Amino acid sequence: MDKIQVSFSGGETSAYMAQRIWSEWKDEHELIFVFANTGEEHEETLKFVNTCSIYFGFDVIWVEADVQDGKGNGTKHKIVDYETASRKGEPFERVIEKYQLPSPSAPICTRELKIRPMDSLSREMGFNKAKRAIGIRADEIDRINPDPQFIYPLVKWGVTKPQINGFWESMPFRLNIKSYEGNCKVCFKKGLRKLMTIAQDNPEWFDNVKRWEEKYAHEYHPMFRNYMTANDIIDMAQSNDFERAKDDRYKTWEYIQKDIFGNDLDTSNGCVEGCEII
Repeated sequence: MDKIQVSFSGGETSAYMAQRIWSEWKDEHELIFVFANTGEEHEETLKFVNTCSIYFGFDVIWVEADVQDGKGNGTKHKIVDYETASRKGEPFERVIEKYQLPSPSAPICTRELKIRPMDSLSREMGFNKAKRAIGIRADEIDRINPDPQFIYPLVKWGVTKPQINGFWESMPFRLNIKSYEGNCKVCFKKGLRKLMTIAQDNPEWFDNVKRWEEKYAHEYHPMFRNYMTANDIIDMAQSNDFERAKDDRYKTWEYIQKDIFGNDLDTSNGCVEGCEII
């Protein structure tokens, strides 16, 4: 049987992929489902991962970065679960202590908090040569990595965002966060409009970043685009009149396209350019 590691980010797209892979492939492939927790995930994301595992019947392996002291010692992994998962940014801060403050010019958080812990787990379980299923949809194929290790079931199945929304609307539960919030609460790859909207609603989500910037910014650039700090974004959100980001969980694809590409404050597609799929 072929081995496949399923990357479950905790979002609705990867959850749809995971449950369908489990339903359709479990008799033909050896599967492991992996969620990498950074300590900066939305609490509702953690609940959603746990609920999906119970409801659909597949086991999810929860990993966190186990940062190794000393030069040349790469990040490994440790196993946690819903109860023991870090919720105060602990893995994130360990990465910053050894390496640096992540920023657009140094996006090390994906590498150290997601990819390397998952690779470490794969080596331990004998899945280091396994294919890795990634939750990229058919309407975002420009994000595909040509690395032959990665496979994209949703692209093969022709699944798009409206289909994902329709599936979860039919379920007795879904991810209880707004689409622009994303799993990682204040990812620097979010567009400015999304960050400002979050800063209006939940300024406390920036508390860890403010503390890290104060502690480490003398050595590294601030965390956000254009050398903006967390305090800069919070101040702008309080003092500027801007069109708030919208929640597209219930919208058509045509609406989403118009919304994303029609607003100058969306300097990226948010987390979709980041580590959300991993």
